[in-house]
Amino acid sequence: MNRPGSLQECLSVRARHFRGRYCQVFIKQDPVQYFVGICVPDSCEEDEVQTLVVHDIFHAGKTSLIPPVPSVLLPKSTQAFYITHCVKNTLPPDISTVICLIVCCVLMAIPLLATVYVAIIQWTQQKEVSPRVDLAWSKDLKHYGSLNTSAGVLSTTGSRGRYSSLNGIRVLSLLWIISGHSVQISAWYNLDNNKRWKERVEKNPLYIFAFSGPVYLAVDTFLLLGGLLSAKSLLSTIQRADDKLSPGLVVSFLFKRLKRVQPLHIFIVCLVIGFLSVIPEGSFWFIVEDQILSCKKYWWSNLLLMNNLLTVTDICAPWTWYLSIDFQFYITTPLVIFIYRLNKHVLLAFVTILLVISCLTSALLTAFLHLPVHQPTTLTCEAYFQYYYNKPYTRYGPYLVGILAGIFLKTGKQCLLNHKRQAAVGWVISLSFMALIAGLPYALRLVPSQPSGPLAVYQGLHRTLWAMAVAWIIVACEEGYGGLINKILSLNVWVPLSNISFACYLIHPILIILYNGEQDTPIHYTDINFFYLFVGHMVLAVILGYVFTVLIEKPYLFLK
Repeated sequence: MNRPGSLQECLSVRARHFRGRYCQVFIKQDPVQYFVGICVPDSCEEDEVQTLVVHDIFHAGKTSLIPPVPSVLLPKSTQAFYITHCVKNTLPPDISTVICLIVCCVLMAIPLLATVYVAIIQWTQQKEVSPRVDLAWSKDLKHYGSLNTSAGVLSTTGSRGRYSSLNGIRVLSLLWIISGHSVQISAWYNLDNNKRWKERVEKNPLYIFAFSGPVYLAVDTFLLLGGLLSAKSLLSTIQRADDKLSPGLVVSFLFKRLKRVQPLHIFIVCLVIGFLSVIPEGSFWFIVEDQILSCKKYWWSNLLLMNNLLTVTDICAPWTWYLSIDFQFYITTPLVIFIYRLNKHVLLAFVTILLVISCLTSALLTAFLHLPVHQPTTLTCEAYFQYYYNKPYTRYGPYLVGILAGIFLKTGKQCLLNHKRQAAVGWVISLSFMALIAGLPYALRLVPSQPSGPLAVYQGLHRTLWAMAVAWIIVACEEGYGGLINKILSLNVWVPLSNISFACYLIHPILIILYNGEQDTPIHYTDINFFYLFVGHMVLAVILGYVFTVLIEKPYLFLK
């Protein structure tokens, strides 16, 4: 259990020749990791404090930071490892911080200036008797104005009834992810009753929403939607291009995606490096500092959309791995569409091979690396995320299912469902599979020391099967067999929230990490406390998501 002490009390110490300096000693005694806060004179350097710790100088009464039994008498796994970090009151911004702050300001300034320009032009035209004809560049600049983009973002008009269920699915999936991040990041780093959390939440299927399911199934829903919309978009573009899939069309298809993703993605990376670097530190600031250091060193991997291929501890803004893997899959959409147009039988064989490879790879990794299918523990977390969770060869199944669903919905001349009886059977099977996929990990929670067949089979199949179940729901809703579920998923209230979902996804982990990093004391787990955390993070994410959608994401879509 972490014992941070009191940062503010330490910093308030004033003497004639020194002040208080707050330091943290990070102690690792496998499988336990924790830190203890200590207060030293500000004349002490980190290496000096480290030496004092190693020589067992610090005591709290009769309790020492050093294990009470000599390590030679204990198993090797219990030996202690110490790292000392001292909080620095003020740090001058380095060049990377300055550059990133400038980038953030420039990205926001262009749409704001465009908004002012548009407002001035409209005001002057209202006063003129014969309005002037706008120049071409003037019309283009209007697209960057926040007044124009804000109206579109807040509109509750969907896509005229087509694919309207996607809005509800996207928003509910986002809320599921925000809930999981809100509670899990706090649980990983700074709970004062971690044992109660493990006993009450991790083992109880009733907390599946708060816990974001068996390791974020909502991400697979996002991958499904990404594949579906990419196939639909490319097929529509091909139709407008005289039914030709040319290299130039593919390049334009990929560039459109980069315009959609990268401006806000780069802004978020610069926000982590620039903004978070100038915020005063809290007792749990190491959570934030890890993100800052990773981004300063590996920002280029985000720029190239390949950060999911790095060592998991090196990823800048770890939640952005989804953007990288989504773009890597997005590149494959033209190939799948090309094979579909070439020969449907070849497509069937190609898709089958890809699905088998993806599922088999996941199963083999789970078996030989003893990976969990439930929430990873401290011992299995790094291997789980390093070799399985964010790798393209294990996550392609849901995206490929989405591409196939998009092809069917765009080009299918016949309905899949013709009778209510078929729809009823489909709904029962789909919902049963989703319940089984979400609940089975609780029965498979323990990881045996030997390769486990049930765990391997589940890991290999569950994400693709989940995507298939959600895809069936989308098809059923599109063909008029959605009933009450379609009405709920197609509510107009989801439309503006869906419009800002991308920005909400990118900004909400920063809010959660910042909140946890600024805490002076550990958080006490109760259901009501964590519910309020979720609601607070969700509301702030929606507000900032709207701002960044209007100022960053939407304006730069008009780049040519």
